[in-house]
Amino acid sequence: MFLLAMSNSLLQSAKKVILTEAQAVTMLADGLNQNFVDACQLIQNCTGKVVLIGMGKSGHIAGKIAATLASTGTPAFTIHPGEAGHGDLGMITQEDVVIAISYSGESDEIMTLIPIIKRLSVLIISMTKSANSSIGKISDVHLDVNVEKEACPHNLTPTSSTTVALVMGDALAISLLINKGFSVNDFARSHPSGVLGRRLLTFVSTIMKTGDDIPIVSADAKLLDTLLVMSQKTLGMVLITDNNILKGIFTDGDLRRVLETHPNIRNLTIGEVMTPNCQSISKDKPAMVAVQMMDEFNLNSLPVVDNNNQVLGAINTHTLMQAKII
Repeated sequence: MFLLAMSNSLLQSAKKVILTEAQAVTMLADGLNQNFVDACQLIQNCTGKVVLIGMGKSGHIAGKIAATLASTGTPAFTIHPGEAGHGDLGMITQEDVVIAISYSGESDEIMTLIPIIKRLSVLIISMTKSANSSIGKISDVHLDVNVEKEACPHNLTPTSSTTVALVMGDALAISLLINKGFSVNDFARSHPSGVLGRRLLTFVSTIMKTGDDIPIVSADAKLLDTLLVMSQKTLGMVLITDNNILKGIFTDGDLRRVLETHPNIRNLTIGEVMTPNCQSISKDKPAMVAVQMMDEFNLNSLPVVDNNNQVLGAINTHTLMQAKII
């Protein structure tokens, strides 16, 4: 009974935190105004980098926003206010834009840096709870990240306020992404080690089976001989060609259908039972296009051909799995 009561209490606390922060985010959306547009324009017109500054938990939020901006086409990095006065301030140039994050707007560490940043003629975007805060008043554009209350029951631990600052940063990054036409391929180029990057930057030519690994027979080959080729090449299919021009395909699935409809397969040629005019793909297509084609047409394999329908290679589901495309 005690454990049940404790579990209920924990769940209620968690729900209250989530709902409190969700309400704060909703209020943030309702309060967006021209200042947000002005901030986006400052960043988009920036010829240097976006420099994020925050102290304490705001510093952690600054790091996340910088990473999100950088990964979505807006070069950005963070500077720790405590380190900035010991040389790191030299990382800021006149071409940069600074985003200063301080919920109170009174961070001593940031206020110490502001006059020096101003002397460089660097534009400052602030995220504070009030435009009348010290940092808010000295910034070129102020973004209001005020919250009614923290999710902490003592209204002390930064919770709602850090969530709102993070969401404001996401709103900036994604709004800029959309406005600049930053594409999926652009994202992949900045994430070459990620799953999406691998899927979009891996081409058919880099994973297809070639040369002797391609199961190829002519149309007059006996079905029984063709099955030996299929078994040896382990791609679950065989390509039927004439002078290397693709004429059709025969797969494991086709074999099952032939066995159901032909009681005697001894004299059958592969040309009689192949699938003519089959789907194929070119080698310069992203491997993900092959995945989409195979899903659309319910295929387990695809021939790879050139513009003249000459066979260059072959891929199948296992090939795509080995390349970690699926």
